[in-house]
Amino acid sequence: MGISDKNRVIIFDTTLRDGEQALQQSLTAKQKLQIALCLEQLGVDVIEAGFPISSPGDLQSVREIGRTIKNSTICGLSRALDRDIDACRDALHETDHYRIHTFIATSDIHVKDKLKKGFDDVVEMAVRAVKRARNYTDDVEFSCEDAGRTPIDHLCRMVENAIKAGATTINIPDTVGYTLPYEFGSIVKTLFNRVPNIDQAVISVHCHNDLGMATANSLSAVMEGARQIECTVNGLGERAGNTSLEEVVMAMKLREQYMNGVYTNIVTENIARASQVVSGITNEPVPSHKAIVGSNAFAHSSGIHQDGVLKNKSTYEILTPQSVGFKENNMHMTARSGRHMIKAVLEKLGYRENSYNLDDVYSRFLKLADRKGQVFDYDLEALLFLSHEQEEESQFELDNLTVLSGGKNIIPTATVRLKIGKRTRTDSGTGNGPIDAVFNCIARLTGIKLQLDNFVISAKGSGMNAQGQVDVDVIYDGCHYHGKGLSTDVIESSALALISACNSIYRAQLVKEEKNEKENV
Repeated sequence: MGISDKNRVIIFDTTLRDGEQALQQSLTAKQKLQIALCLEQLGVDVIEAGFPISSPGDLQSVREIGRTIKNSTICGLSRALDRDIDACRDALHETDHYRIHTFIATSDIHVKDKLKKGFDDVVEMAVRAVKRARNYTDDVEFSCEDAGRTPIDHLCRMVENAIKAGATTINIPDTVGYTLPYEFGSIVKTLFNRVPNIDQAVISVHCHNDLGMATANSLSAVMEGARQIECTVNGLGERAGNTSLEEVVMAMKLREQYMNGVYTNIVTENIARASQVVSGITNEPVPSHKAIVGSNAFAHSSGIHQDGVLKNKSTYEILTPQSVGFKENNMHMTARSGRHMIKAVLEKLGYRENSYNLDDVYSRFLKLADRKGQVFDYDLEALLFLSHEQEEESQFELDNLTVLSGGKNIIPTATVRLKIGKRTRTDSGTGNGPIDAVFNCIARLTGIKLQLDNFVISAKGSGMNAQGQVDVDVIYDGCHYHGKGLSTDVIESSALALISACNSIYRAQLVKEEKNEKENV
């Protein structure tokens, strides 16, 4: 795959190959195709769809992706072995244009201890593999495995011979994440200075994150002339992972001028969706602090930061949430939030500054935040209208819960007894599962017809003594409410979380009624 614009950096995504190797179980062909379609919409140039020789299922999956994807080049990986290269051909020969990516180790430790060969033999194997691949396609990539620890003379010799044999892309992998940015950039720079036919191939880099340097190493290489980055969505990959697609793409976009005008063809507004699709299908949650796509990437809770962002978003946001596909930033109200944040939220809710005492509201907000952790809009509004501090009393309390989970020919059933004000009421019902049965009972008992928007279970603690925390987000009357429950029984936690949300809705209704009364007066 040639590149006419010397400033464009090719994005080679290996989520379906290197990324899958990190998973506890292989993806199905259908799951791989779904991710591939998402990568195509993202604007990925090359999709490494798999390792066809590894299994008949992987070969068939690569074949199906090759038949379906039209706007990205599909690539199959092979060792420097005839049967591997032939497997790539078998998987992709029906595709209009495809790439064969073949590799062999070049570092001393790999050559001597793993391959148990001399370096001359390894060069010969590499040349043979590239030539065989060129018999099938004019798009051949060759990788010098463990290039980061390969003697520079050996690396230059291997690259020169691979290009002579017909490789159109040469990949320089930091396979074990060993090098530092300046060091890795110097390797690429040396190749450009010493390999006479280097201009006949695109130089690629494939960096691992064992020392947390994958993104930095990749960008350092681009600064020295590399024009392809091999990466994965969410940084998924062997051990500590690969270079994160979203990180290198947004770094080059934001710092384009500093990086001498390099750019990619990635549709950055689709990054968030790609991250969510890959995370959901692979069952690999994205850490909240993950750069670009983590839930906290555009969140602010420090009072100083919130004050700055409210005045000018650029004070603490170098990228906009919309530029990667998120709707907006998140301003978390916690005990670290300042008066400016509380005032801004109240203004958003429609309250004029002269209609409340900010010092009084802020004082009560801090007490609530210390007890509750995170405060939501409806909590803050309740502080204005309710004499108690929101959680001193609850309209709904769980009194008893009995659940039949179900099994073969048994319908999940729940019986829930709630304290509603000064009364106690009981309801029984069924559902698709035990939690659904419990939720149906609670909805009837409270009389609140809500829509469940999000449901998350997480462990608090470790081992058999861990408690299950359930967080629910619900929609009622067009507004969003949050509820949290904690118990050693996740079904009870679920009930407590929904009841918590129902209490928030109840208090919001009281606030609404009191507002209407004041307006009428």
